[in-house]
This record gives sequence, C-alpha cells and structure tokens, in this order.
Amino acid sequence: MTTAIHVENLTRRFGELVAVDHISFEIGQGEIFGLLGPNGAGKTTTLSMLATMLKPSEGTATVNGIDVERDEDGVRRSIGIVFQDQSLDEELTAWENMDFHGRLYRIPMDIRNQRIDELLKLVELVDRKNDIVKTFSGGMRRRLEIARGLLHHPSVLFLDEPTLGLDPQTRNHLWQYIATLSQEKGITIILTTHYMEEADRLCNRVAIIDHGKIIALDTPANLKDGIGGDVVTIRSTDTAAIVETLKEPWINRMDTHDGEVVISLKNAEQHLSTIVTLLVGRQIPISSISVHKPTLEDVFLSFTGKTIREQEASTTEIMRQQMKKMGRH
Repeated sequence: MTTAIHVENLTRRFGELVAVDHISFEIGQGEIFGLLGPNGAGKTTTLSMLATMLKPSEGTATVNGIDVERDEDGVRRSIGIVFQDQSLDEELTAWENMDFHGRLYRIPMDIRNQRIDELLKLVELVDRKNDIVKTFSGGMRRRLEIARGLLHHPSVLFLDEPTLGLDPQTRNHLWQYIATLSQEKGITIILTTHYMEEADRLCNRVAIIDHGKIIALDTPANLKDGIGGDVVTIRSTDTAAIVETLKEPWINRMDTHDGEVVISLKNAEQHLSTIVTLLVGRQIPISSISVHKPTLEDVFLSFTGKTIREQEASTTEIMRQQMKKMGRH
C-alpha cells in the first residue's frame, strides 16, 4: 500500500509542556486513520503539525511524500481540513462559501462551478445552496465544511473532532458521508475524536494517544481482542475487597476506578456465578454487575487505568498547572 502520511518521532513543546511526545506512525493511501484520546491529549496539535499550522519541535513528517517543514505550500495544496471550530462565513450562502474557497485555490470558474454542484449533491445540500449559512443546523454546517474541504480535490482530508456537539442521529449521518468519501473517492482521512463509537465505526486503524504519547495502535478489532473475551463490571463501595477476593486463574486482568472493578476474562457466563458466590461469601456489597464485549473504552482503561472522561479531567488540571508555571516566567 502506498504511504500517504509518514510520521517519525514528531514532538511539539509549549514551554515546559510537551503536548506531543515523539510519536511515530504511517497511514496508507485511502485509509481512515483515527487519533483517539481525551481532550488535551495532543490530537489537535498533531493534526496542526501535519497541516503545517504548527512547526514541530523535533521529528519529521511527510504528507503525500512532501515534507511538512520544507514545503508547506506543497502540503497545503494536497490536503483538505475541517477544523474543530466552525470556519464558515455565516453571512454568505452555501454556494458563496464554496465559491470563495475555490477562488482562493484558483480553480477555474467552469471547473469550480461543476465541483460545487457535485459536492453539494454529495452532502445533500444542493437544495439549500442559495440559503445563508446562519440558517443552517449544526449538522448541515459540518457537511458544508466537509464539502468545502474537498473542493480542490485533496488526496488527504483532516477532520478535527468532526461530529463534536452533534446529536446522535446527525452524527450517524455524518459517519456515512465520511465512509463514502474513503470508499468511493479513495481519499485518505485522518480524524481526531474522543468518541469511542466514532473511532470504532469509522476507522481502519486507531492510535490511542494520551499525554502526547501513542500508547496503542492497531485496528479497532485487534485492540478489543487484546482485552480478552468479555468484560465484567462490578460497582461496589469496597472495590479493594473485590480485588483481594478474586484471585482466580481465569481472570486476565482487573482495574479499579470510580467505585467500579472492571474484570477482563473469557467466557464470562461460565464464571459469573462463581464471582457472585465468592463476593457474597465475603459479604462484600455489590451495587450492580454487568457483562459486555470489550469496547475501545475498555482498551483505553486497560492502558491508562482511567476512563477517557477521568483522563480528560486530569489532563485539564495538568494543563492548568503548566499555564500557571508559564505565566510566572
């Protein structure tokens, strides 16, 4: 497979804060690749370096064989980007937003008009092409931004939290468009997300990033398979006693967090009664017990010892402390 993006020891520092810490990966042409992690993990910073909006502190990266530091214009001509924050002009129509973008890329008028029509049809907005963008819903604006990012026919599309703030129905709709782009047009897509289901549904491979480091990289299926066959979650006021009691050889792993014990094991239905019997025998209180197949949330928990929501809170606090330090210098 042809390599679309090559990253080697890429690092970005902001003062003492290491936002991205010597990460390396390759993305094949036509692949949907996800950077999954909590807010503040380094996902957007990574994307910003690949899109030439931030210079790396160390390391190298190429997009379509073009070095992101040596030829910024060459990289920018070959990529499309949809930012996390909206960047449309709300006072212009959908068509005018697209046309303005096409003029910036010096696309000839006849080609520009043809592509605008095709892309607005792709995202089902052609009937609203003459409507002012401020009348659009959040999902419609997101679809328009994706269409605009494709106007100059990029071979790589960067999507920064593409469904952030959207309702579940609109999010599912947008996932279908993203999958279609990859399958029908062969576009390489790299997206950042902290939605586990989004990464699982869309991505061919996922890099889990935390505190600026890639802690796991594989297909969603392989990452989940690495956890084990099933996951049993027990909520209790005495998680330490549960860990002390359950020493059975068929338990692959146990993690505790936020009043829960998460157990990885195979064939949970065969062992569930034994787990309950052992805990009841020790008079350990059980508030609830559940069984499910491993998710990417379980993968994140197994590597970090925290859920992605807990990690977001701790990362925010670390960044706040770093900003205080920087402010004193």
